[in-house]
Amino acid sequence: MKDKISIFLPTRKNSERVVNKNTRDFAGIKGGLLKIKLDELLKINGIDEIILSTNDEESILVASGFNDPKLKIIRRPDRLCLSETKLSDLISYVPSIIHNEIIMWVHVTSPFLTHRDYEKALSVFIENLESKTSDSMASVTKIQQYIWDNEYKKMINFDMSNGNWPRTQDLKSLYQINNGFFISIRENYIKLNNRVGPNMSIYELDKIKELDIDWEDDFRLAEIIYKSMHKL
Repeated sequence: MKDKISIFLPTRKNSERVVNKNTRDFAGIKGGLLKIKLDELLKINGIDEIILSTNDEESILVASGFNDPKLKIIRRPDRLCLSETKLSDLISYVPSIIHNEIIMWVHVTSPFLTHRDYEKALSVFIENLESKTSDSMASVTKIQQYIWDNEYKKMINFDMSNGNWPRTQDLKSLYQINNGFFISIRENYIKLNNRVGPNMSIYELDKIKELDIDWEDDFRLAEIIYKSMHKL
């Protein structure tokens, strides 16, 4: 099997919770999170194209500094770059600009995922696809902690009505989608308007690599870790 693989990387201007999070200096690196991400994505073996989908001039400027024919910049309509834009509308847009069979959706906000991580995940996904055991994949964080549902006033992953608190390692494992990546066949986008299918598999990330920058504190913490790891 040799289906062509596209990577979809969305950014937009006017990020709200973390101002200019995509391109502002990160750990002293000009071009920031976007430059770090593109550096890694372009090292992935076996991919056919990287689509940077954006309405952000700064993102376009950073991406334009790379001289690689696999990297394509496609300006996304502003209506699909608003804080109130529905994710479902962005999902339905993806197959209109990507025509390859396998789509890997990634974000700049996962700075600790490397090209090797993406390669391993793609390899597992393709193996699952060939064996027909899965039609999509999402990166996850394993959770084995006491999880409380305040609406229903109960524990989600164990029954404490008898006063029994099991060891955390004996709890049922739950998995949080951490937005590191989604891999799917294009058909799921078209038929289901979804970036995963009904037979989704999961790919568990290590603790540091699961970090997703969603708030200013996340950005600052990630900078400290990144500088430490890279001796900056």
